[in-house]
Amino acid sequence: MNTKTKRRMVVVTGVIIMVLVVVLAVVGGSGSAKPVAISDLTTGNYADQKIQVSGNVVENSYKTEDNTLTFDIYDANGDAAQHLQVRYEGGVSATFGNDVTAICTGKLGQDGVLNCTELVTKCPSKYENATSALTIDQLLGYGGDIVGTTVKVAGVVKDGTLTAAGGGDRFALVDAENPGSELAVLFDGALSEEIADGSALVLTGSLDEQGRFSATDVALEG
Repeated sequence: MNTKTKRRMVVVTGVIIMVLVVVLAVVGGSGSAKPVAISDLTTGNYADQKIQVSGNVVENSYKTEDNTLTFDIYDANGDAAQHLQVRYEGGVSATFGNDVTAICTGKLGQDGVLNCTELVTKCPSKYENATSALTIDQLLGYGGDIVGTTVKVAGVVKDGTLTAAGGGDRFALVDAENPGSELAVLFDGALSEEIADGSALVLTGSLDEQGRFSATDVALEG
Protein backbone atom coordinates (compact mmCIF):
# COMPACT_ATOMS: atom_id res chain seq x y z
CA MET A 1 0.00 0.00 0.00
CA ASN A 2 1.53 3.28 -1.10
CA THR A 3 1.62 6.52 0.86
CA LYS A 4 -1.13 8.16 -1.22
CA THR A 5 -3.54 5.27 -0.57
CA LYS A 6 -2.77 5.35 3.14
CA ARG A 7 -3.55 9.07 3.27
CA ARG A 8 -6.88 8.52 1.52
CA MET A 9 -7.82 5.81 4.04
CA VAL A 10 -6.94 8.06 6.95
CA VAL A 11 -9.06 10.88 5.50
CA VAL A 12 -12.03 8.56 4.82
CA THR A 13 -11.78 7.04 8.29
CA GLY A 14 -11.71 10.50 9.84
CA VAL A 15 -14.80 11.56 7.90
CA ILE A 16 -16.69 8.43 8.97
CA ILE A 17 -15.79 9.02 12.63
CA MET A 18 -16.98 12.65 12.43
CA VAL A 19 -20.27 11.60 10.84
CA LEU A 20 -20.84 8.98 13.55
CA VAL A 21 -20.13 11.52 16.29
CA VAL A 22 -22.65 13.98 14.79
CA VAL A 23 -25.30 11.27 14.34
CA LEU A 24 -24.89 10.03 17.91
CA ALA A 25 -25.09 13.57 19.24
CA VAL A 26 -28.30 14.25 17.32
CA VAL A 27 -29.91 10.96 18.29
CA GLY A 28 -28.89 11.31 21.92
CA GLY A 29 -30.13 14.90 22.08
CA SER A 30 -33.49 14.12 20.51
CA GLY A 31 -34.08 10.97 22.54
CA SER A 32 -33.35 12.27 26.02
CA ALA A 33 -35.86 14.20 28.09
CA LYS A 34 -34.97 16.82 30.69
CA PRO A 35 -36.58 16.18 34.10
CA VAL A 36 -38.57 19.28 35.09
CA ALA A 37 -40.69 20.07 38.16
CA ILE A 38 -44.22 21.40 37.67
CA SER A 39 -43.26 24.65 39.41
CA ASP A 40 -40.44 25.23 36.88
CA LEU A 41 -42.82 25.28 33.92
CA THR A 42 -44.08 28.76 34.81
CA THR A 43 -40.76 30.26 33.67
CA GLY A 44 -41.57 29.69 29.99
CA ASN A 45 -38.07 28.34 29.35
CA TYR A 46 -39.13 24.90 28.14
CA ALA A 47 -41.14 25.62 25.00
CA ASP A 48 -40.62 22.99 22.29
CA GLN A 49 -38.19 21.00 24.47
CA LYS A 50 -38.62 17.34 25.29
CA ILE A 51 -39.20 17.20 29.03
CA GLN A 52 -40.24 14.69 31.67
CA VAL A 53 -42.62 15.76 34.43
CA SER A 54 -43.76 13.61 37.35
CA GLY A 55 -46.81 14.27 39.48
CA ASN A 56 -49.89 12.71 41.05
CA VAL A 57 -53.17 12.62 39.12
CA VAL A 58 -55.65 15.17 40.47
CA GLU A 59 -58.79 13.42 41.66
CA ASN A 60 -61.46 13.09 38.96
CA SER A 61 -59.57 15.43 36.61
CA TYR A 62 -59.29 12.92 33.77
CA LYS A 63 -61.55 12.34 30.80
CA THR A 64 -61.25 10.61 27.43
CA GLU A 65 -62.60 12.09 24.20
CA ASP A 66 -61.85 10.78 20.70
CA ASN A 67 -59.24 8.39 22.14
CA THR A 68 -57.39 11.31 23.77
CA LEU A 69 -56.90 11.26 27.53
CA THR A 70 -56.58 14.57 29.38
CA PHE A 71 -55.81 14.88 33.07
CA ASP A 72 -54.14 17.17 35.61
CA ILE A 73 -51.17 16.35 37.81
CA TYR A 74 -49.74 18.05 40.91
CA ASP A 75 -46.43 17.84 42.74
CA ALA A 76 -46.97 15.73 45.87
CA ASN A 77 -43.80 17.22 47.36
CA GLY A 78 -44.50 20.81 46.33
CA ASP A 79 -47.45 23.15 45.89
CA ALA A 80 -50.46 20.85 45.58
CA ALA A 81 -52.57 23.75 44.30
CA GLN A 82 -50.39 24.15 41.19
CA HIS A 83 -51.61 21.83 38.44
CA LEU A 84 -50.33 20.84 35.01
CA GLN A 85 -52.72 19.61 32.36
CA VAL A 86 -51.56 16.64 30.30
CA ARG A 87 -52.83 15.45 26.91
CA TYR A 88 -52.06 11.85 25.92
CA GLU A 89 -53.01 9.71 22.93
CA GLY A 90 -52.22 6.06 23.53
CA GLY A 91 -53.04 3.00 25.57
CA VAL A 92 -53.55 3.65 29.28
CA SER A 93 -52.42 1.14 31.91
CA ALA A 94 -54.92 -0.33 34.37
CA THR A 95 -52.81 1.27 37.12
CA PHE A 96 -53.97 4.74 36.02
CA GLY A 97 -56.39 6.42 38.43
CA ASN A 98 -56.88 9.10 41.06
CA ASP A 99 -53.67 10.12 42.86
CA VAL A 100 -51.49 7.63 40.99
CA THR A 101 -47.96 8.87 40.23
CA ALA A 102 -47.78 9.68 36.50
CA ILE A 103 -44.41 10.11 34.76
CA CYS A 104 -45.15 12.12 31.60
CA THR A 105 -42.69 12.71 28.76
CA GLY A 106 -43.42 15.12 25.92
CA LYS A 107 -43.40 18.77 24.89
CA LEU A 108 -45.18 21.75 26.41
CA GLY A 109 -47.60 23.44 23.99
CA GLN A 110 -48.25 27.16 23.70
CA ASP A 111 -51.54 26.55 25.53
CA GLY A 112 -49.59 25.36 28.58
CA VAL A 113 -50.67 21.73 28.11
CA LEU A 114 -48.05 18.98 28.12
CA ASN A 115 -48.46 16.92 24.94
CA CYS A 116 -47.38 13.58 26.33
CA THR A 117 -45.90 10.87 24.11
CA GLU A 118 -44.83 8.49 26.90
CA LEU A 119 -46.89 7.81 30.02
CA VAL A 120 -45.77 5.60 32.89
CA THR A 121 -47.89 5.17 36.01
CA LYS A 122 -46.74 3.88 39.37
CA CYS A 123 -48.66 3.03 42.50
CA PRO A 124 -46.99 1.59 45.62
CA SER A 125 -47.96 -1.91 46.69
CA LYS A 126 -50.58 -2.18 49.40
CA TYR A 127 -51.49 -5.32 51.33
CA GLU A 128 -54.48 -6.20 53.48
CA ASN A 129 -55.29 -9.17 55.67
CA ALA A 130 -58.34 -11.10 54.46
CA THR A 131 -59.22 -12.59 57.84
CA SER A 132 -62.29 -10.39 58.41
CA ALA A 133 -63.30 -10.17 54.74
CA LEU A 134 -66.40 -11.78 53.26
CA THR A 135 -66.21 -14.15 50.33
CA ILE A 136 -68.17 -13.13 47.24
CA ASP A 137 -70.67 -15.92 47.92
CA GLN A 138 -71.20 -14.61 51.45
CA LEU A 139 -71.58 -11.03 50.24
CA LEU A 140 -74.13 -11.86 47.57
CA GLY A 141 -75.94 -14.17 49.97
CA TYR A 142 -77.03 -11.18 52.06
CA GLY A 143 -78.94 -9.80 49.07
CA GLY A 144 -80.52 -6.35 49.47
CA ASP A 145 -79.94 -6.36 53.24
CA ILE A 146 -76.28 -5.35 52.77
CA VAL A 147 -76.68 -2.74 50.01
CA GLY A 148 -74.91 0.49 51.01
CA THR A 149 -73.15 -1.08 53.99
CA THR A 150 -69.35 -0.75 54.10
CA VAL A 151 -67.72 -4.19 54.17
CA LYS A 152 -64.56 -6.00 53.14
CA VAL A 153 -64.68 -8.68 50.47
CA ALA A 154 -61.93 -10.99 49.19
CA GLY A 155 -61.56 -12.63 45.81
CA VAL A 156 -59.43 -13.09 42.71
CA VAL A 157 -59.21 -10.83 39.64
CA LYS A 158 -60.95 -12.51 36.71
CA ASP A 159 -58.69 -12.95 33.70
CA GLY A 160 -59.02 -10.28 31.01
CA THR A 161 -61.23 -7.89 32.98
CA LEU A 162 -58.72 -5.27 34.21
CA THR A 163 -59.27 -1.86 32.60
CA ALA A 164 -58.14 1.73 33.15
CA ALA A 165 -60.10 4.11 35.37
CA GLY A 166 -63.01 6.05 33.92
CA GLY A 167 -64.34 3.30 31.67
CA GLY A 168 -67.03 1.82 33.90
CA ASP A 169 -66.31 -1.49 35.65
CA ARG A 170 -62.62 -1.54 36.65
CA PHE A 171 -62.43 -5.34 36.87
CA ALA A 172 -64.40 -8.41 37.90
CA LEU A 173 -63.68 -10.29 41.11
CA VAL A 174 -64.42 -14.02 41.35
CA ASP A 175 -64.71 -16.24 44.40
CA ALA A 176 -61.49 -18.17 45.03
CA GLU A 177 -63.45 -21.30 45.94
CA ASN A 178 -66.27 -20.83 43.44
CA PRO A 179 -65.07 -19.11 40.22
CA GLY A 180 -68.65 -19.03 38.97
CA SER A 181 -69.49 -16.44 41.61
CA GLU A 182 -68.54 -13.07 40.13
CA LEU A 183 -68.65 -9.45 41.27
CA ALA A 184 -68.28 -6.36 39.05
CA VAL A 185 -66.09 -3.75 40.75
CA LEU A 186 -66.18 0.03 40.36
CA PHE A 187 -63.01 1.88 41.40
CA ASP A 188 -61.47 5.15 40.15
CA GLY A 189 -58.37 5.12 42.34
CA ALA A 190 -54.85 3.94 41.54
CA LEU A 191 -54.12 0.22 41.36
CA SER A 192 -50.75 -1.25 42.29
CA GLU A 193 -48.76 -2.27 39.20
CA GLU A 194 -48.47 -5.72 40.84
CA ILE A 195 -52.21 -6.32 40.39
CA ALA A 196 -52.83 -8.58 37.40
CA ASP A 197 -55.07 -11.41 36.23
CA GLY A 198 -55.44 -13.90 39.05
CA SER A 199 -54.28 -11.54 41.84
CA ALA A 200 -55.89 -12.18 45.23
CA LEU A 201 -57.39 -8.92 46.48
CA VAL A 202 -59.14 -7.51 49.53
CA LEU A 203 -61.62 -4.72 48.76
CA THR A 204 -63.30 -2.20 51.05
CA GLY A 205 -66.55 -0.63 49.87
CA SER A 206 -70.22 -1.34 49.46
CA LEU A 207 -72.63 -3.16 47.18
CA ASP A 208 -74.98 -0.97 45.13
CA GLU A 209 -78.55 -1.70 44.05
CA GLN A 210 -77.35 -2.94 40.65
CA GLY A 211 -75.24 -5.62 42.31
CA ARG A 212 -71.89 -3.94 41.60
CA PHE A 213 -69.30 -3.34 44.29
CA SER A 214 -68.23 0.28 44.67
CA ALA A 215 -64.72 0.03 46.14
CA THR A 216 -63.07 2.77 48.16
CA ASP A 217 -59.87 0.78 48.68
CA VAL A 218 -58.21 -2.07 46.76
CA ALA A 219 -55.29 -4.01 48.29
CA LEU A 220 -53.37 -7.17 47.54
CA GLU A 221 -54.15 -9.98 49.96
CA GLY A 222 -51.23 -10.52 52.27
